Amino acid sequence: MSVLHLISCRITSQSALTSVTHCVFIPPLTRAHTYRWKPPGYAPLFTLALVSANRKLFHLPALMDSFMLRGVLCVSALCVWSSAARGRSDVLELKDADFDYIAPEHETLLGKFYAPWCGHCKKLAPEFETAATRLKGTVTLAKVDCTTNTETCKRYGVTGYPTLKIFRNGQESSSYDGPRSAEGIVNHMKKLAGPDSVPLHSEHDLENFINNFDASIVGKCFLFSQVSEFLKGASLMRESFRFAHTTVLELGKKYDVKYESVLLFHPPRLSSKFEERVVHHRGPLSITGLRRFIRDNIFGLCPHLTKENKDSLRKRDLLTTYYDLDYLRNPKGSNYWRNRVLKVASKFSSQGLLYSVANRNDFLEELEDEFGLGSSDATELPFVTIRTRTGNKYTMREEFTRDGKSLENFLEDYFAGRLKRYIKSEPVPAKNNGAVKVVVADTFEEIANDPEKDVLIEFYAPWCGHCKKLEPKYTELGERLYSDPNLVIAKMDATANDIPQGYDVQGFPTIYFAAAGRKDEPKRYEGAREVKDFINFLKRETFIVNSEPWFLNRSKGGKKKNIQQDQQKN
Repeated sequence: MSVLHLISCRITSQSALTSVTHCVFIPPLTRAHTYRWKPPGYAPLFTLALVSANRKLFHLPALMDSFMLRGVLCVSALCVWSSAARGRSDVLELKDADFDYIAPEHETLLGKFYAPWCGHCKKLAPEFETAATRLKGTVTLAKVDCTTNTETCKRYGVTGYPTLKIFRNGQESSSYDGPRSAEGIVNHMKKLAGPDSVPLHSEHDLENFINNFDASIVGKCFLFSQVSEFLKGASLMRESFRFAHTTVLELGKKYDVKYESVLLFHPPRLSSKFEERVVHHRGPLSITGLRRFIRDNIFGLCPHLTKENKDSLRKRDLLTTYYDLDYLRNPKGSNYWRNRVLKVASKFSSQGLLYSVANRNDFLEELEDEFGLGSSDATELPFVTIRTRTGNKYTMREEFTRDGKSLENFLEDYFAGRLKRYIKSEPVPAKNNGAVKVVVADTFEEIANDPEKDVLIEFYAPWCGHCKKLEPKYTELGERLYSDPNLVIAKMDATANDIPQGYDVQGFPTIYFAAAGRKDEPKRYEGAREVKDFINFLKRETFIVNSEPWFLNRSKGGKKKNIQQDQQKN
């Protein structure tokens, strides 16, 4: 039997070992998990237990005299000293042996399932540590090394790293899909701490709740059925929004709430004369209706785009104005340009475009990388971009005038279809006669979308190890098929060029086949990456011409003949 843990339990009665009031769970030489000693003079009876690898408990009852008690305390102190000597982290490290014991002790726990060799995990680690320290006492952050704790990771369906999951009292609640910066994790998890909906009992409670950086949803309900339905909705959506409720009749009268209603309060810093701060939900209360009401009104006419909410906002066609926005240090100045955006946006509010403002410094790298705007554009005036939900991008090249006229002209051209789409592209190669054609964004239409040619294209990253390993094989493939006038073997640096619509590139290398005449239906290559595997795939998808004896000229019916000859050769 391998000893994993020492447990010391205080007993309230010397005659009944079952009357346990508290246990101290001590993984050896790691940490004392909790200590809650009773006041001096409380007569203790302890039981020691050994926990084996299969979690069977072996009790060793003993009436502890002062000498034995000092021994247990010394063991506990040694555990704490050992942990402190290594530099105590605020992130709990859980293992297969203790996950089911420790996780249930925490009302809300964010678990990180990771692998030590994973680059994304290494990048997340310092952010996760910082968030754990800031959330200490509110939300617990824990980590599980999946390379050594395979049982726990398998049980929770972990297939990639890092995977973040939210647990409530030890039970998996949901996957974490929020931001992965320390600030984002803190803000997101604070929303999950405490009740699904905060009860409000006074005007002071209400004002305190709605004067927040984020939007607030408040339900005023008098019937039990209404309260129940609102709380169900809050439980389902609490990870994304802030909820509160009241049954106090007088509450909310200053906001013209006389009867049952749901109110959505936009953040006070975004108040303006161009839109109401409070939006009322009309009609009967239902979860579906509540969800639709929030979806349609949560952002308002011109929300504040941040790194934390950008993914939600970019699910729609979005115009963003970037400037020196800082609501903490300069709230009035921050709304100067926003008010000009609102004035113009109110004229186009029915066109289906969402408007936003953002701190330019928060998105400098993105602006330069994705829109060609950055430090070289030495101006204090705002940058304006449009990004559609399908990935099309546009930039306003005219200076933002203080009367808003340039923005109005930009929007008129956008809605009329007169704007030229911005495409990030490397320069077109001066020579491109190699076995593997180099494609850039500006030549993608010409090469990859040539309606007369079948194209196999690799999307790669220069730093990618798998791409470097593939390169000689891919070059050999291009050389062997070079003489085929109807087939192109191509590659594109996906880090330096915009990826066109229809191509989903999440990792490297990603390879697609775009058949002649079917360019709107590119097919992802999922096979092995040896030359022979590529050739077999292409023989199934095309009629290949090559000087080698097992290829025949492309012609009607030639596909089957090629395959047969290759089979005969082999």
